[in-house]
Amino acid sequence: MEAATTAPAPYTVLVRVGPDALMADVQAGRHTYIIDEPLGVGGQDRGPTPYDLLLSALGACTAITLRLYATQKNWPLDGIEVRLRHQRVHVQDCQACEAADARLDEIHKELRLLGDLSEAQRQRLEQISQKCPVQKTLLAGVRISTRLLPAEESFPA
Repeated sequence: MEAATTAPAPYTVLVRVGPDALMADVQAGRHTYIIDEPLGVGGQDRGPTPYDLLLSALGACTAITLRLYATQKNWPLDGIEVRLRHQRVHVQDCQACEAADARLDEIHKELRLLGDLSEAQRQRLEQISQKCPVQKTLLAGVRISTRLLPAEESFPA
């Protein structure tokens, strides 16, 4: 009797980079797009950077979470703007401060809530903005497992 083989789950994102560029072609489900680096670091600046996409994911998730909550509560939220900035800062108060290069990634998120909202509604929406799934994932930390495939093995279509 032969052991049953289970096909691996299909990947939702496939990224390809060629030998001559920092530009990546991305396929996410049925969507394709380009990620690139700025000219100043050797890219062609033909698309957002990887960190731009990370911030975009957080911003979109935040806005969508707020939209869903406000709609459920029937609050007059006419629009949502989320502005984000990523930076690395020197860690002032940490356990690994002996290391001269101790740094921490920090994201600054600003919300602009449009509509005739009360101050209590605005404060509640600010609290809800911190509950978006992407923010929860970033704050919880992510375990990334990597497996090196043989060069001759291709990804399933």
